[in-house]
Amino acid sequence: MVRALTTTLIPDEGRATVLGHDVVTEADAVRKVIGLAGQYAAVDELLTGQENLEMIGRLAHLSRKVVARRATELLDQFDLADAGGRPAKTYSGGMRRRLDLAAALVHKPPVLFLDEPTTGLDPKSRSDLWEVIRQLVADGTTLLLTTQYLKEADLLADEIVVIDHGLAIARGTAAELKRQLGATVLEVNLVDSRAATAALAELQEVPGAEGSPERDGTMVRLATADGPATAMAVLRSLDAAKIGVAGLALREPSLDDVFLSLTGHAAEETADTPQEATS
Repeated sequence: MVRALTTTLIPDEGRATVLGHDVVTEADAVRKVIGLAGQYAAVDELLTGQENLEMIGRLAHLSRKVVARRATELLDQFDLADAGGRPAKTYSGGMRRRLDLAAALVHKPPVLFLDEPTTGLDPKSRSDLWEVIRQLVADGTTLLLTTQYLKEADLLADEIVVIDHGLAIARGTAAELKRQLGATVLEVNLVDSRAATAALAELQEVPGAEGSPERDGTMVRLATADGPATAMAVLRSLDAAKIGVAGLALREPSLDDVFLSLTGHAAEETADTPQEATS
């Protein structure tokens, strides 16, 4: 999808536009208004941070004066000013991702595509990049981000589209999607896999539960509008069936719960598994 929207792949069917420009018949116009940072940092390791940004600017046909100014501005904005004169091969993973994102912004595109930008980053680098993304949106950039890290979608997205095997199966804000599961998620940890299988069968018709329970390893989850009452009913039912319980927790639903409910499986970081596209 990202490749089609950024004109690097011609779609087999259908039609898409970016700021009113058709991605097939007006590809040149689309390229002028977009920036793209892919899953892996596309920086030249032999060039310095400054030189990487200047190279991108020249490829975008900006004047040398404008390019030099933009490179300096972006290095400062992405906290890379002190490293701007160093070869990119000396950068950490988080620094390379920030440089890659800066390169996508050299020509000040009004629309930016980020394809799993925080993949492989440590928690600190991921948090830093989230702040950069929030600032870009606050400054008026329209941003489409794909991610399989659902907390990222929850924290950043104004609107979420859930894609499963190439099909958009749900759309809305994080709050709207979570409301599909009810107010509370009840998680029951069982003593082993056999107990979890038995609990899944036993809890098919628990009073207060919304929808069918779902199993994840030795855990069984239920959505409910009345958490405490449902928890009591679950414990009574499992105790009567002599099914061993290792723990129980009530919490608000997450996007992981939404994804599992919609697709029947968790999001996984492989090339052909579903992912969420957020904008």
